[in-house]
Amino acid sequence: MNWDVVKGNWKQLKGKFREEWGKVTDDEFEQIAGNKDQLVGKLQEKYGWTRDEAAANADAWANRHYVA
Repeated sequence: MNWDVVKGNWKQLKGKFREEWGKVTDDEFEQIAGNKDQLVGKLQEKYGWTRDEAAANADAWANRHYVA
């Protein structure tokens, strides 16, 4: 997954993001702004996942919701 594409479509993906990860607040969503490292860190914090688990979940989500 090309995270530059995700970053470019971040605002459009907000609803899908919130459906998947409701523990992440709107303010946190805005701070992440499509940055994979920030997303992975936030998922670790909110869901108690390891870095690898959070990265795998982030990539799987991005692949499901790929917007070209």
